[in-house]
Parts: sequence; structure tokens; C-alpha cells
Amino acid sequence: MADRYLHLTGTAPGRFLTRRLGLPQPAPLRRWTLATPRLDGPLLHLTAGTPAIRDGLGKVLATTGLTVEERAARPAGIVLDATGVASARGLAEVHAALHPVVRSLAPGGRIVVLGTPPAVEDHHQAAAQQALEGFVRSLGKEIGRGATVQLVRLPADGTPEAAGSTLRFLLSPRSAYVSGQVIELTAAAPDPVPDRSAPAGRTALVTGAARGIGASVASVLARDGARVIVLDVPGARDDLVRTADRLGATALPLDITAPDAAARIAAAAPDGLDVLVHNAGITRDRRLANMPAERWAQVIEVNLDSVLRTTDELLSAGALNRGGRIVATASIAGIAGNDGQTNYAASKAGVIGLVRSLGPRAAAEHGVTVNAVAPGFIETRMTAAVPFLIREAGRRMNSLSQGGLPADVAEAVAWFAQPDSGAVNGQVLRVCGQSLLGA
Repeated sequence: MADRYLHLTGTAPGRFLTRRLGLPQPAPLRRWTLATPRLDGPLLHLTAGTPAIRDGLGKVLATTGLTVEERAARPAGIVLDATGVASARGLAEVHAALHPVVRSLAPGGRIVVLGTPPAVEDHHQAAAQQALEGFVRSLGKEIGRGATVQLVRLPADGTPEAAGSTLRFLLSPRSAYVSGQVIELTAAAPDPVPDRSAPAGRTALVTGAARGIGASVASVLARDGARVIVLDVPGARDDLVRTADRLGATALPLDITAPDAAARIAAAAPDGLDVLVHNAGITRDRRLANMPAERWAQVIEVNLDSVLRTTDELLSAGALNRGGRIVATASIAGIAGNDGQTNYAASKAGVIGLVRSLGPRAAAEHGVTVNAVAPGFIETRMTAAVPFLIREAGRRMNSLSQGGLPADVAEAVAWFAQPDSGAVNGQVLRVCGQSLLGA
């Protein structure tokens, strides 16, 4: 369903009226297209303090496709290296660096602050680096004009090259609906990737792919060159086949809760999977006092237990190739909770627990990373059926004052799926326009 309010605020009378009434004024987001694959304008590279991580950062920023400058009148992006900020006084340099230039950021621009993990052994450094998180989240809420702000924590013992895929994603139109996020990278150095149009030549399986977000994920992975297998319940066979035919993919009608689901997935990819996307999910909403046991059990079984079971079995069977990527779909409901969704929120919070626990072990034992996306209000057929006032609240209650699109979630999944995203592990990325819920 079209966002008529967003269209209204794009007109002169609409801008005048909403400004006078103090209503949200969302800016149209610039998303990735073939015609607009990158931001327009230079990338401003700033520093606060003496950088803790120096060598190679300029080279990594150059891979974004943007011209890196130390001064720019209208930058499309700003990267502030704050890795050397180690005291409360040092935070003044963060203000001094960004205060003069933040107004000059182009509409739809990107700000990325680079930090390091708070150190357990140094409470002054820990305080200063944790302060960056509050700073970034607040700046994301006030910057406006469709711009976004993120914090990327580089490993203290790592190299800037590990941040390559993350910076290319965040400093591009692919991250249009991601803001106010904190991404912590591991010290793993990704293997050299000659072609960063990943995941070219890799085999990806997406569950719940007949329509909506799952179909969009499959579409973006196919666009990037992956051989895609789309999976959904047999009852959605017609839509699944249409999606597969459109993408040149393979359709696998299968109930993901079936006891032999993992075996059938492995059989569909005899050379192994490089990307496994757990997207299948259901809702059975009711308040706990009115929720029968079967409604609770259905949601836990589909959204969480099947994810745990199939992941374990595929890893044990060696069906995930080394360098593989597992990406699960969580939800901001699993972070903030939601009225009438105790079962759904529990299942999605469980997915977050899975990712944080399994990620480091899967990397060490199988050479596989595990991450999750946590969508907020995404414009799908499901949200189009939500009552008008609730739908409008969902659209406006975020820093970008609008709903996201399935493609926004798909682009985040594709970033996790890239071969050179090996330093991104155990992360949960909210794709929610910096929703006010749980923020």
C-alpha cells in the first residue's frame, strides 16, 4: 500500500502544512538501483584524537567508489575515525570534528563513526568509547533529510581491511533504512576477494521465499550472482514457482518443520550451501491470557525450533561450505517486545540468542559466520492489512519517519552474505529506520 503521507510531504503545500503543524517530514530515501549504485558526492574523512588504527583505512575507504577528501563543501558521506578517543576530554574532539560539517551533509548522506570496543582493563577508554554509542544514536534521531548515522567498532588487534564490506555497505544506497546501529567487527581477516560483486558463483538457500521479504532476499542474492534455491511450504507452491521462474532459481516446496527438512535441503545442494537464509516465519497473535498452547507452540516451532534444528543438522553434516554465511531473520519485536506477541517476540529473541552464541563457535569449528537482521515496520501485504492508525504509527515511529521496503532487508542480508564479510559475525542488525521501539 502506497504511503500517501510520504507523497504529501514531498509537495510544497504538504511541506508547508506539516511544518506548521509540527508533523513528521520524511524525506524520500535513495535506494540502490542500476542507475544509482552509489552516493553522489565526495567522502569526507575526519579524525578525532590520534587514530588507534591507522594503516590501510584510506585504502579501504577508496574501495567505496567515493572520492575521499579531507575538506568538502557538500559531502555525500562522512567517516570520523574516533578509534583514538580514550578519555572524556577526548570526546571534545568528536564535537570539534563534526560540529562544523554536519549541516553540510547532502540529503540522504551517511555518517559513520569508527570506534573500538570498550576495554575492560581501562574504564576511561571504556567510558569514552561507550559514549560514542549514545552520541551516534542521538545524532541519528536529529540529523533528518533521509541521512543515517552508524557506529562501527574495529577490533583493537585487527586491521581496517576487515571493515571493507561493512563500510561499502553503510556508505552506499543499499543501507537506506539502516540508522543508529552499532556494528562490532571481529579480528578475523577476510580472504582476498577479487570480485566484490559477491556472492557471485555461490549457492544460497532462502526459506519463506514465496513472497514478501523472502522473495526480495532471493531476488537480491540472484542479482548479485548467486545460484538461489527458494524454499516455502507446499501450500505456497504456486507463488514459490513464480518467484523461482522470475529469478532463474530452483523451487523447493518444503515445510521447514518437517523432520527430514535438513536432509532434503542438503540433497537440493549436493555441492554444499554457501549462504543459508532463515526467513520463514509466522505470527499467531493474542495476549498471553487468551493464547491457547497450540498457538504458542506453532510460532516457536516455525520461527525458532526449526531454525535451531536445521542449522545444527546442516552444520553437523558439513552441508555448509567453509566461508559460508548463515543469516536469520529476527525482529525488533524480539528486542522491544510487542503487545499480543509474547510467542512471536520470544521466538525472535531466541533467534538473537542463537546468533550471539553460535556465531563465534561456528566460525571456529566450521569457518561459517552467523548473523541476523531485525526488521522493523516493512511495507508488505501483512502490514498493509494492519488497521490504519496502527499502520501510520508504525511508519512514523522511527528516525526516518517512514516504513521500510523488503529490499532494505534484502540488501542487509546480501551484505552479511558477502565472502568478504568474514569479520562480521554474531551481529544483529536492525533494519528499522532507527525505530523508537527498543531504541
